[in-house]
Amino acid sequence: MGMLSDLTARFQRERVTPDLKLDLDDIQALILRARPEPYVGIHAMLHFDEAEGGRDLVLRLAEHIPSAAGWTEEADAWIGAALSFQGLKALGVPQASLQSFPLPFQQGMAARAEQLRDVGENAPEHWEAAFQPGTCHLALTIYARDEAALRVALDKAMGELERSHGVTLVGTHAFGADADAKNPFGFRDSISQPAVAGSGLDPLPGQERAIAAGEFILGQDSETGAPVAIPDPPELGRNGSFVVLRKYASRVGAFNDFVRSQAGDELEEERLAARMVGRWRSGAPLNLAPERDDPALGADPARNNGFDFSNDARGFLCPHAAHMRRLNPRDSELTILTDVNIHRIIRRSSTFGPKWSRAVTARDDAGEERGIFFIFISARAYDTIEFFQQEWINRGNFIDLGAERDPIVGLHETPGSFTIPQQPVRRRVDGVTTFNRLRGGEYLFMPSLNALRWIGQAAWN
Repeated sequence: MGMLSDLTARFQRERVTPDLKLDLDDIQALILRARPEPYVGIHAMLHFDEAEGGRDLVLRLAEHIPSAAGWTEEADAWIGAALSFQGLKALGVPQASLQSFPLPFQQGMAARAEQLRDVGENAPEHWEAAFQPGTCHLALTIYARDEAALRVALDKAMGELERSHGVTLVGTHAFGADADAKNPFGFRDSISQPAVAGSGLDPLPGQERAIAAGEFILGQDSETGAPVAIPDPPELGRNGSFVVLRKYASRVGAFNDFVRSQAGDELEEERLAARMVGRWRSGAPLNLAPERDDPALGADPARNNGFDFSNDARGFLCPHAAHMRRLNPRDSELTILTDVNIHRIIRRSSTFGPKWSRAVTARDDAGEERGIFFIFISARAYDTIEFFQQEWINRGNFIDLGAERDPIVGLHETPGSFTIPQQPVRRRVDGVTTFNRLRGGEYLFMPSLNALRWIGQAAWN
C-alpha cells in the first residue's frame, strides 16, 4: 500500500471501539467496508432466465460474500450482491413480499425518470443495454487491493456462474484508481462518509455524531427513533439495505476546456475547479484551505473532513452552489428546510478510465471512456436520490439560486451558470454544460446473508 492508504488504515484501526450493536455477521461487508486505496474491481450485471437456476446461483454466491464482522480489518478483496425488483420477481419471490417493497423500487429506475429528472440526453432510451428496463436482475461488485487479489475473487464468482444454468451475463465493467483515489476530474473522492451508530467505529472529525444505524440498515432504529419500513417477511428484509447505482460518462475534456476559458492562468483554473467541487484536487476542503491546495491536509483523514459551514454563512470560502456543499450542506442555513441527517448516504463510487490530465480537451471526450459509477447505500435510498435530483442537484431554490444546477453532476439542457459569492458583488460564471452524462442505472436491494440464503433455498415454500 502507498503512504495515503497506510495512513487511512492506521487511523481507522485507532477508531475501533467496543460499541458493536449490529448483527455484523449477517450484514454484507460492502455496506460498511470502504474501498481500499488503491483499488481495482469489476461490476457484473446478470439476468435470470429461469427461477430455479437463478436461485441456485444466488445460494452458491452467498458463500463467497463476506459479512461485515471484522470489517475494520484489512482485506484483499470482497464481493457484494444486490438484486433488482425484476430480479426478485424472476427468482419466484412471493407476490406478498414483492408488494412490501417501496414503490420506486418496484417500478425501477428507468420508470422513475421524471422524478429523477433523467430527461434529454440522460433519458433511459439512451442508456446502455445492460441497464434497459428488466435487464439487470443481479448486480455483483468486487473490490480488490490489486489485480492479483481481483483475479482470485473474480475466479470464484465467475466459477459459480459457469456452473450455473438459466443465468445470462449481460454486462461487465472494470474500474480502479491508484493510491490517490481520484475521480475522472482529478479530485480525491469519497472522503465524507457518515459514521454508523453501533458499527464499532468512533466518528471522524467532521462527522459530528454517529447517524442512527436504521438510516442504513433495515430493521434498526432510524433517526426518527423507529425503523424504516422493511420488506416482508423479516427473514427477507432485516439487515439488508437499498442501493442506487448510476453510471456516468464523464466529459473531462469539456470540463478542462470550461475552466481554461474562464481563467487567466493555471492557478486560476485550479481555483475555479475547486470552487465548483468544494475541495481542491488533493481533497483539501476550501473551508480549511481557501487560497491554495494543501496536499498534506487532503491526505489526512483526521483533518480533511473536520469542518462545517458555520463560519461561512455567505459562501465566501466555499460557494453555496459547489457540488460538495449542495450534497452535504452540513449546518448551512437553507431556504428550504430539511433534516440533513436523514439524507446521509454511504457512498461506494468507483472510477473508470484513464487518470485525469490537464492536457485532455473536449476533442478527446469521444475517445477512451472515462467516468464514474455513483453508488450509494441507504435505507431511504430512493426518497433520497429523488430528493437530491429534484432539489439539491437540478435546482437552486434551497440556497436562493433559483434554477441554477449542480455544476458537476447537474443536467444542463442549455448552458447554465455557477455563482461565486464575492464582495462587493458576486460573480456569475456562465457556460456550464453537462459534464457527467448518465449511461444507465438501477434501483437495487442488498439483502443480508441470511436473506440471500432464504431466497436461494426458496424458503417461502
